Amino acid sequence: METTSHPLSSVLMARFAAQGFLRLDSVVPDDLNALAIATMENGVPGVPYGTPLGEAFPEGSFTRRLVDLPPIAGALRGLVGPDPTVDHLAVHVREPNEGSAQPLHGDAIIDTRRDAFDVQLMYYPHEVTAEMGGTLLVPGSHLRLTNESDTGRYQNLRGQVRLTCPAGTVLLLHHGIWHGGRRNDSAHRRYMFKIRFNPTVPQVRLWDTGDLDDPAVVAELSTTFPWYEYATGRLEIYNRIALWRALTGDDTFDIEYWATRVSNRPGRTA
Repeated sequence: METTSHPLSSVLMARFAAQGFLRLDSVVPDDLNALAIATMENGVPGVPYGTPLGEAFPEGSFTRRLVDLPPIAGALRGLVGPDPTVDHLAVHVREPNEGSAQPLHGDAIIDTRRDAFDVQLMYYPHEVTAEMGGTLLVPGSHLRLTNESDTGRYQNLRGQVRLTCPAGTVLLLHHGIWHGGRRNDSAHRRYMFKIRFNPTVPQVRLWDTGDLDDPAVVAELSTTFPWYEYATGRLEIYNRIALWRALTGDDTFDIEYWATRVSNRPGRTA
């Protein structure tokens, strides 16, 4: 995959670390969107767990063309490295006026990793309007560990994002983010295609680090969200510090001295 022309910046990586997702609007051209919808209507072949991305999809298929698009390939390289494997893929269809929604959930019931993550690509081949429902996301929820559907009791959280987007939009999600498919109240069928990627290399400085010292990096990592509690919500900043230290290999990185203060272990003299 050719990715050098579209690398992620440190600011965008920090945004992902803070929010748990990146959004790429209208990055897929119309002809590929049309091919994707036709293929999804007929069924997309599955891929065995652990298949290297370079071997997963046939040349000319919409899936191969999708992951080879430079903005998507560049973002994936920055997040999971040059040679990820495919965990699984799925086609999600919401029928017109379906009348039900998916409970809010995370996709990683036993995944407690703090220094690594999988990435889920969600692709929308047609416009998604408010009436069509779309995917509900809770920004900044990805580092708060839950067991899959434990969050299903929550109907609405302040600051949640109810996706509306133009055709050809792609979301790249941290595996732990809270999300759910909303009901489709329109007269049109809604499609979403998902691939989950597993990294095969350490997720350390895989992006363009030329702006690593940009003050906007700390600003992104310091972002708070309306659903955070006053006290417990501050732990999310601490969790991000730990993630950013892992991503950069810099054990001295800190925000407001939070991590340095609590990791202080003075040595004892005899």
